[in-house]
Amino acid sequence: MKHTEQRVGVFVDVQNMYYSAKNLYGSKVNFANILESGVASRKLIRAIAYVIRANNPEEQKFFEALSLQGFEVKMKNLQIFGSGMKKGDWDVGIAMDTIRMSNKLDVIILVSGDGDYEPLIEYLQNHGHYVEVMAF
Repeated sequence: MKHTEQRVGVFVDVQNMYYSAKNLYGSKVNFANILESGVASRKLIRAIAYVIRANNPEEQKFFEALSLQGFEVKMKNLQIFGSGMKKGDWDVGIAMDTIRMSNKLDVIILVSGDGDYEPLIEYLQNHGHYVEVMAF
């Protein structure tokens, strides 16, 4: 149950949400709306957007827009292997941040459709935290 005194942390897997919106709906994500509807009149303690930097010209403007919307932006570089395979994810980083910050939060909002977070959600719930998931 939501109430105005709850301390909320929002953790956004930007790549997961971006590609989910693009592939499922052919559209873009409004991250400001996600933050506003997730927090919903409660006390926002921290909002972090986790991004992968691929060094394309438009991404810096996007990262700045996230920051202006109230997100702390954490970046990792896209890894490109000799085989041409590309990898960039924040799963472990997001998990570690939520666990580290959990003692300052009543509600943890995880914005991702990645099923790999299920053990994290279970851990947080077992330690007395209310976890909300926002995804497509």
